[in-house]
Amino acid sequence: MYRPRFNAVDDEHELRAMVAAVGAAELVTVAGDGYPQSTLLPILWEEDLVIAHMARANRHWREVGENAPVLLVCGGAQAYVSPSWYASKAEHGKVVPTWNYSTVHLKGRASVHEDSEWLRHAVTMLTERHEHLRSHPWAVTDAPAEFVESQLRAIVGIEIQLERVEGKAKLSQNRSEADRLGVIAGLRSEGLADAEAIATAMRAELDRDSRG
Repeated sequence: MYRPRFNAVDDEHELRAMVAAVGAAELVTVAGDGYPQSTLLPILWEEDLVIAHMARANRHWREVGENAPVLLVCGGAQAYVSPSWYASKAEHGKVVPTWNYSTVHLKGRASVHEDSEWLRHAVTMLTERHEHLRSHPWAVTDAPAEFVESQLRAIVGIEIQLERVEGKAKLSQNRSEADRLGVIAGLRSEGLADAEAIATAMRAELDRDSRG
């Protein structure tokens, strides 16, 4: 990952929060024909392991050899930044468009699980992760046992032993405060969810910088 110094995210707590906020990642591997392939999967990052699963009918899992190196790309919000939002445009006009975003790359070695108890534990953890804040959380045990068993037979588990994690938050940190404030205002005027999320992240980053 290309990570200029001012865009790098190295704090583990922040990296975990970024991944948890998205909750899914593209699993990227190299297929037998030499071409990369990817599948978007819900993931759970626990300690130094990432837990996921995919449809058994998806042949991608058959290309994942034991301890095969894999990449998980967990992309957050992203938005176009217009140069017209920069205060410096009026000063010298030497501005161009850019793209702000956040992403986390998780690299490690994968193994495939077909055991029903492993799969049940994995989907239970994933379900609890996303249901626990709901007023009436759904649980795996709410469904008939026979139905759950049939669903488990239709998936395979993917477990990644992490070896490297890299994070990046490109939030105009290399611009002046006036330019950054202009971008925040411009993004918020867009009325788009991703633009608002980037504006909020930029505001938090700016406040952090001002505190030193």
